[in-house]
Amino acid sequence: MNLALILILCAAMLALAYRHYRVPIRHRWRRRQARAMCEQLRGRDRNQPAGIHYARLRAMDPLAFEELLLEAFERRGHRVIRNSRYTGDGGVDGEVVIAGERWLIQAKRYRDIIKPEHVRDFALLCAIRQQRGLFIHTGRTGGMSRTAVDGSASIEIVSGQRLLALLTGAPFQLDEMPSRRGNDPGPYGHCDRTPK
Repeated sequence: MNLALILILCAAMLALAYRHYRVPIRHRWRRRQARAMCEQLRGRDRNQPAGIHYARLRAMDPLAFEELLLEAFERRGHRVIRNSRYTGDGGVDGEVVIAGERWLIQAKRYRDIIKPEHVRDFALLCAIRQQRGLFIHTGRTGGMSRTAVDGSASIEIVSGQRLLALLTGAPFQLDEMPSRRGNDPGPYGHCDRTPK
Protein backbone atom coordinates (compact mmCIF):
# COMPACT_ATOMS: atom_id res chain seq x y z
CA MET A 1 0.00 0.00 0.00
CA ASN A 2 2.75 2.46 0.99
CA LEU A 3 4.83 1.48 -2.04
CA ALA A 4 1.91 2.17 -4.41
CA LEU A 5 1.35 5.58 -2.80
CA ILE A 6 5.03 6.45 -3.11
CA LEU A 7 5.05 5.42 -6.79
CA ILE A 8 1.98 7.53 -7.53
CA LEU A 9 3.53 10.50 -5.76
CA CYS A 10 6.79 10.10 -7.71
CA ALA A 11 4.90 9.86 -11.02
CA ALA A 12 2.96 13.04 -10.19
CA MET A 13 6.16 14.90 -9.33
CA LEU A 14 7.81 13.76 -12.58
CA ALA A 15 4.76 14.91 -14.58
CA LEU A 16 4.88 18.34 -12.94
CA ALA A 17 8.62 18.64 -13.52
CA TYR A 18 8.23 17.67 -17.19
CA ARG A 19 5.44 20.20 -17.66
CA HIS A 20 7.54 22.92 -16.06
CA TYR A 21 10.74 22.21 -17.96
CA ARG A 22 9.29 21.56 -21.42
CA VAL A 23 8.93 25.34 -21.76
CA PRO A 24 12.44 26.75 -22.25
CA ILE A 25 13.78 29.07 -19.55
CA ARG A 26 13.79 32.10 -21.87
CA HIS A 27 10.13 31.51 -22.73
CA ARG A 28 9.23 31.35 -19.05
CA TRP A 29 11.15 34.57 -18.39
CA ARG A 30 9.33 36.36 -21.22
CA ARG A 31 5.96 35.08 -20.05
CA ARG A 32 6.68 36.30 -16.52
CA GLN A 33 7.69 39.71 -17.89
CA ALA A 34 4.52 39.84 -19.99
CA ARG A 35 2.30 38.86 -17.03
CA ALA A 36 3.89 41.51 -14.83
CA MET A 37 3.46 44.20 -17.50
CA CYS A 38 -0.14 43.14 -18.12
CA GLU A 39 -0.95 43.38 -14.42
CA GLN A 40 0.62 46.84 -14.24
CA LEU A 41 -1.21 48.09 -17.34
CA ARG A 42 -4.53 46.80 -16.03
CA GLY A 43 -3.89 48.00 -12.49
CA ARG A 44 -1.86 50.83 -11.05
CA ASP A 45 -0.61 52.20 -14.41
CA ARG A 46 -3.93 52.03 -16.26
CA ASN A 47 -4.55 55.78 -16.29
CA GLN A 48 -1.06 56.90 -17.27
CA PRO A 49 -0.71 59.03 -20.42
CA ALA A 50 -0.59 57.11 -23.71
CA GLY A 51 2.95 58.35 -24.41
CA ILE A 52 4.26 56.63 -21.29
CA HIS A 53 2.49 53.40 -22.24
CA TYR A 54 4.04 53.48 -25.71
CA ALA A 55 7.51 54.24 -24.35
CA ARG A 56 7.25 51.22 -22.06
CA LEU A 57 5.95 48.96 -24.84
CA ARG A 58 8.70 50.04 -27.22
CA ALA A 59 11.33 49.42 -24.52
CA MET A 60 10.16 45.83 -23.95
CA ASP A 61 11.93 42.81 -25.33
CA PRO A 62 10.22 42.14 -28.71
CA LEU A 63 9.43 38.54 -27.80
CA ALA A 64 8.02 39.60 -24.42
CA PHE A 65 5.80 42.07 -26.33
CA GLU A 66 4.41 39.11 -28.31
CA GLU A 67 3.73 37.31 -25.03
CA LEU A 68 2.09 40.47 -23.63
CA LEU A 69 -0.44 40.50 -26.48
CA LEU A 70 -1.21 36.81 -26.01
CA GLU A 71 -1.57 37.36 -22.25
CA ALA A 72 -4.00 40.25 -22.88
CA PHE A 73 -6.19 38.04 -25.06
CA GLU A 74 -6.08 35.25 -22.47
CA ARG A 75 -7.24 37.65 -19.77
CA ARG A 76 -10.22 38.51 -21.96
CA GLY A 77 -11.22 34.86 -21.89
CA HIS A 78 -10.01 33.92 -25.38
CA ARG A 79 -8.12 30.72 -26.09
CA VAL A 80 -4.54 31.45 -27.15
CA ILE A 81 -2.32 29.16 -29.21
CA ARG A 82 1.37 29.85 -28.60
CA ASN A 83 4.16 28.87 -30.94
CA SER A 84 6.59 26.26 -29.66
CA ARG A 85 9.47 28.58 -30.56
CA TYR A 86 9.96 32.27 -31.27
CA THR A 87 12.28 32.09 -34.27
CA GLY A 88 11.26 30.45 -37.49
CA ASP A 89 7.58 30.98 -36.72
CA GLY A 90 6.71 31.65 -40.37
CA GLY A 91 5.54 35.20 -39.67
CA VAL A 92 2.92 34.21 -37.10
CA ASP A 93 3.62 35.25 -33.51
CA GLY A 94 0.67 33.34 -32.09
CA GLU A 95 -3.00 32.65 -32.62
CA VAL A 96 -6.15 33.57 -30.75
CA VAL A 97 -9.63 32.09 -30.99
CA ILE A 98 -12.30 34.81 -31.00
CA ALA A 99 -15.98 33.91 -31.39
CA GLY A 100 -14.98 30.43 -32.54
CA GLU A 101 -12.62 31.64 -35.28
CA ARG A 102 -8.83 31.41 -35.23
CA TRP A 103 -6.95 34.63 -35.90
CA LEU A 104 -3.25 34.79 -36.69
CA ILE A 105 -1.26 37.43 -34.80
CA GLN A 106 1.68 39.44 -36.09
CA ALA A 107 3.23 41.72 -33.43
CA LYS A 108 5.58 44.59 -34.27
CA ARG A 109 7.19 47.18 -32.03
CA TYR A 110 7.75 50.24 -34.20
CA ARG A 111 8.83 53.74 -33.26
CA ASP A 112 7.85 55.25 -36.60
CA ILE A 113 5.50 54.43 -39.47
CA ILE A 114 4.96 50.72 -40.05
CA LYS A 115 6.37 49.26 -43.23
CA PRO A 116 3.67 48.53 -45.83
CA GLU A 117 5.56 45.47 -47.07
CA HIS A 118 5.20 43.88 -43.61
CA VAL A 119 1.44 44.40 -43.79
CA ARG A 120 1.26 43.06 -47.35
CA ASP A 121 3.36 40.00 -46.43
CA PHE A 122 1.11 39.26 -43.47
CA ALA A 123 -2.01 39.72 -45.62
CA LEU A 124 -0.57 37.25 -48.14
CA LEU A 125 0.22 34.77 -45.36
CA CYS A 126 -3.35 35.05 -44.04
CA ALA A 127 -4.73 34.55 -47.55
CA ILE A 128 -2.56 31.47 -48.11
CA ARG A 129 -3.59 29.95 -44.78
CA GLN A 130 -7.20 31.06 -45.32
CA GLN A 131 -7.35 32.61 -41.87
CA ARG A 132 -7.93 36.12 -40.66
CA GLY A 133 -5.16 38.03 -38.95
CA LEU A 134 -4.41 40.81 -36.49
CA PHE A 135 -1.42 43.01 -37.30
CA ILE A 136 -0.75 44.59 -33.90
CA HIS A 137 1.88 47.32 -33.62
CA THR A 138 3.10 50.28 -31.55
CA GLY A 139 3.96 52.61 -34.45
CA ARG A 140 1.96 54.82 -36.77
CA THR A 141 -0.10 53.41 -39.61
CA GLY A 142 0.71 55.18 -42.88
CA GLY A 143 -1.47 55.56 -45.94
CA MET A 144 0.19 52.76 -47.90
CA SER A 145 -0.34 50.33 -45.01
CA ARG A 146 -4.00 51.34 -44.78
CA THR A 147 -4.35 50.72 -48.51
CA ALA A 148 -2.83 47.25 -48.08
CA VAL A 149 -5.37 46.48 -45.36
CA ASP A 150 -8.28 47.89 -47.36
CA GLY A 151 -7.35 45.54 -50.19
CA SER A 152 -7.53 42.54 -47.86
CA ALA A 153 -10.68 41.49 -46.03
CA SER A 154 -8.67 39.03 -43.99
CA ILE A 155 -6.52 41.28 -41.77
CA GLU A 156 -7.10 44.04 -39.32
CA ILE A 157 -4.61 46.51 -37.86
CA VAL A 158 -4.70 47.08 -34.10
CA SER A 159 -2.73 50.08 -32.86
CA GLY A 160 -3.16 53.38 -31.05
CA GLN A 161 -6.08 53.60 -28.64
CA ARG A 162 -7.35 50.14 -29.63
CA LEU A 163 -3.99 48.60 -28.65
CA LEU A 164 -4.07 50.41 -25.30
CA ALA A 165 -7.68 49.28 -24.76
CA LEU A 166 -6.65 45.67 -25.41
CA LEU A 167 -3.76 45.89 -22.94
CA THR A 168 -5.44 47.92 -20.18
CA GLY A 169 -8.65 45.90 -20.07
CA ALA A 170 -10.82 48.69 -21.46
CA PRO A 171 -13.60 47.75 -23.91
CA PHE A 172 -11.99 46.33 -27.03
CA GLN A 173 -13.75 45.11 -30.12
CA LEU A 174 -12.59 44.11 -33.56
CA ASP A 175 -14.23 45.77 -36.54
CA GLU A 176 -17.24 43.98 -37.90
CA MET A 177 -15.98 42.24 -41.00
CA PRO A 178 -17.77 39.43 -42.79
CA SER A 179 -15.93 36.17 -42.34
CA ARG A 180 -14.37 34.42 -45.30
CA ARG A 181 -17.29 32.01 -45.33
CA GLY A 182 -19.65 34.81 -46.26
CA ASN A 183 -21.77 35.01 -43.09
CA ASP A 184 -21.50 37.86 -40.64
CA PRO A 185 -20.71 36.52 -37.17
CA GLY A 186 -21.22 39.94 -35.59
CA PRO A 187 -18.93 41.90 -33.30
CA TYR A 188 -15.89 40.22 -31.83
CA GLY A 189 -13.82 40.42 -28.78
CA HIS A 190 -15.25 41.97 -25.66
CA CYS A 191 -15.41 39.17 -23.14
CA ASP A 192 -13.22 40.60 -20.45
CA ARG A 193 -12.45 37.97 -17.83
CA THR A 194 -9.45 37.93 -15.60
CA PRO A 195 -8.12 34.42 -15.01
CA LYS A 196 -8.51 33.13 -11.50
